[in-house]
Amino acid sequence: MPVFDAGEIASIRSRFPILSRTVHGKPLVYLDNAATSQMPESVIQAVSEFDRTRHANVHRGVHKLSQEATDVHEGSRDRLAKFLNARRREEIVLTKGATESINLVAHAWGRRNLRSGDVVLVSELEHHANIVPWQIVGSENGSIVVPIPALDDGSLDQDAFQKLLDGAKGPVKLLAVQHVSNALGTIHPVKEMVAAARSRGIATLVDGAQSVPHMPVDVQDLDCDFLAFSGHKMHGPTGTGVLYGRYEVLERLPPWMGGGDMIDKVSFSGTTFHEVPWRFEAGTPNFTGAAGFAAALDFLEEIGMDRIHAREAELVAFAHRELSGIPGLRILGTHPDKAGVVSFVMEGIHHYDAGMFLDQMGIAVRTGHHCAQPAMERYGVTGTIRASFAIFTTESEIEALAAGVRRVQKVLGG
Repeated sequence: MPVFDAGEIASIRSRFPILSRTVHGKPLVYLDNAATSQMPESVIQAVSEFDRTRHANVHRGVHKLSQEATDVHEGSRDRLAKFLNARRREEIVLTKGATESINLVAHAWGRRNLRSGDVVLVSELEHHANIVPWQIVGSENGSIVVPIPALDDGSLDQDAFQKLLDGAKGPVKLLAVQHVSNALGTIHPVKEMVAAARSRGIATLVDGAQSVPHMPVDVQDLDCDFLAFSGHKMHGPTGTGVLYGRYEVLERLPPWMGGGDMIDKVSFSGTTFHEVPWRFEAGTPNFTGAAGFAAALDFLEEIGMDRIHAREAELVAFAHRELSGIPGLRILGTHPDKAGVVSFVMEGIHHYDAGMFLDQMGIAVRTGHHCAQPAMERYGVTGTIRASFAIFTTESEIEALAAGVRRVQKVLGG
């Protein structure tokens, strides 16, 4: 039996205003959710209502609007702690996205704990946001970034991983690995990988940008030191994100940015800093975004993360069946354990050209290297066409994609 019946999917779709629009005179088929998901009406209304009635800076004001805004902002922290099953609310650092979260760890933790020759172990499939910050830190302290090789099916080579953990390329001080490949959709066995690292005293960071929006993620079950993700990929506003950090780890870290709200006392003779997590939240936060982020969590929990994950597995299987039979089309990432991403190339047709042609049919996909150039190099391509799904995606939209691909081949394939 399908996870959702047609009526339930139609009801969910009706909550997303943007899905009713047309593009180039065609109904919108939005298959770019791995880049940015769409917001349901409840999230849009939460942001609008906050701006209309509570728009004031948080934490420092004694007037009523500021106090109400603070309650909403800090309430989102509570909601996020519950959503992730964190041990305490202070383990939730509010950021502007997964990229800022990873940079926070790189600069606050990495500069303090990495030395020349130390290894930051990532994967060959990582997003640039989990490569470049470690390279920047390494250029200062001599630490190096070493990738776990990827196999042909888009999974990670676990035998090579174990050897790297045991020092094949140097002493590993941090495992920083994506939970789900944004380029291919592969779900990596991060719980087991984290356990292997922690058994050797290695710190762990999980990039959850493509997992937290699509499946249940319990930080106590993962047992990682850090987890990073973005609100705009889980039906929330842009400029919102989270760094989960194990409290005893965060407590030992210095701030990475200085400014307002992250201090206890400032004087020209010296400054003392706020408690965790506020010492990592310098400056005016995105309090409007926090209101929408909380509403997005409400939406996801109303549907159920288990059901969302199961539904997207149905969509991936359906998409593989629809696309794999098209001559000249090759799917990258064929491991059976996948999230809602299907990435492919077309023989003799550049991915950009294909994406532009699909757009003329109202079909929104992502083309390019997906901020994962080493992954593209691993599979011998410069980029792919990536279709990524959400809870509102339908089989008929995937059929439209397949029909669009055939049309692209007919027109551009010669």
